[in-house]
Amino acid sequence: MPSWFETAPDVTAIPISFATKANWEAICAGLAPEARQFALANGFAAKPGSYLALPAVDGSIAHVLFGLEDASSKYRDLFRPGQLPGLLSPGVYRFANAPHDARLAALAFALGSYRFGRYRKADGSDVRLVPPDGVDIAAITRMAEAATLARDLINTPSNDMGPEELALAAQVLAERFGASFNCIVGEELTRQNFPLIHAVGRASSRAPRLIDVRWGDPGHPRVTLVGKGVCFDTGGLDLKPSAGMLIMKKDMGGAANVLALAQMVMDAKLKVRLRVLIPAVENAVSGNAFRPLDVFPSRKGITVEIGNTDAEGRLVLADALALADEEKPDLLIDMGTLTGAARVALGPDLPPFYTNDETLAQDVARCASEENDPLWRLPLWPPYDAWLDSKVADVNNAPGGTFAGSITCALFLQRFVEAAKSWLHVDIYGWTPSAKPGRPEGGECQAARAIFKLLGERYG
Repeated sequence: MPSWFETAPDVTAIPISFATKANWEAICAGLAPEARQFALANGFAAKPGSYLALPAVDGSIAHVLFGLEDASSKYRDLFRPGQLPGLLSPGVYRFANAPHDARLAALAFALGSYRFGRYRKADGSDVRLVPPDGVDIAAITRMAEAATLARDLINTPSNDMGPEELALAAQVLAERFGASFNCIVGEELTRQNFPLIHAVGRASSRAPRLIDVRWGDPGHPRVTLVGKGVCFDTGGLDLKPSAGMLIMKKDMGGAANVLALAQMVMDAKLKVRLRVLIPAVENAVSGNAFRPLDVFPSRKGITVEIGNTDAEGRLVLADALALADEEKPDLLIDMGTLTGAARVALGPDLPPFYTNDETLAQDVARCASEENDPLWRLPLWPPYDAWLDSKVADVNNAPGGTFAGSITCALFLQRFVEAAKSWLHVDIYGWTPSAKPGRPEGGECQAARAIFKLLGERYG
């Protein structure tokens, strides 16, 4: 794991001054005359995201100026300092003045340092930050390491990240923290009553499986995480067009993010009895692929008509949620890259979440805001539940029409949760389409930091 922070005292650390339109005049006046002239000659004017390295007499970097939004701006990107690792020359740096939020700025610095280097040398440089005063750098490192895990898993192409490899990643994580690991594979899924997971994954040459990790004191409150692990999604017989298939290596993003969340929970030693369930499959096309209008039983006993084979994520989650619900957990959370409708409604950066627990909803929204890990509540709108009706089965997995696709997906999953005290469903995207401060293009850790904060408050 890379080292983002310089924890040993370093008096030579290069200062970074955060400049806004409001404070630039004062910062400029405090510079040495030569540095002030250099900044003015280069037209530095504290525009958000602007960067200027001020030279020392010997040609080395003496000081860095970086622009931020004013405190009064309608929108402030609290991860703006995450641009710095891509701009700075190798070396050790420190914050000379306070950004808008020093903790989030330090986190953004670490997140912005991420590079995916499995297949070629990463282009990042050795840039480290002296931790700002008062910031818990161990907590920042914990979150950054978890985000790295999620990003690496999502960015790995499907030929190297199939159901077996995803299971291995979960097993390695379990062994690291002394958790138990179990995996139900292939035909054993039907024998142990997981018919929907088996149906979705049976067409692939890579056997479907259900990953099961347990950690913590059995006497502590039960918290169960369920993550969609579709390692590649062709759409099945309702085949996606090539453009729609292009980044479907990310369709196991729910699994990647619950593993990241689990890593944070175990590393922080929260007082929970944690369970992680991941149905890991590849939705492929072959002679034994499941078909539109097929009807399957589910673990819960609900019969499901297949309205569309490209709505497979909710099917595998349904069996896993039913298993999780049998233990009556205090909190049951599922995450998955489930619907394009969520992206149409809220875009790639703002995943919707669903719950009928009003206190939980308020806590999730607050934690998302405080962690700069945005989430937005959408309703489990009861009148739309009838849209899932089937003429031949208890429920249809994908009703016709183009309305409220994320809501109807959540309503479908809700049918498989009855005994859990609280349930939270998050429809993530798991991908950053174009680079943003602290968020490089590619696989992304979404919702995990916000939920970890919530769990820390409740069970820390």
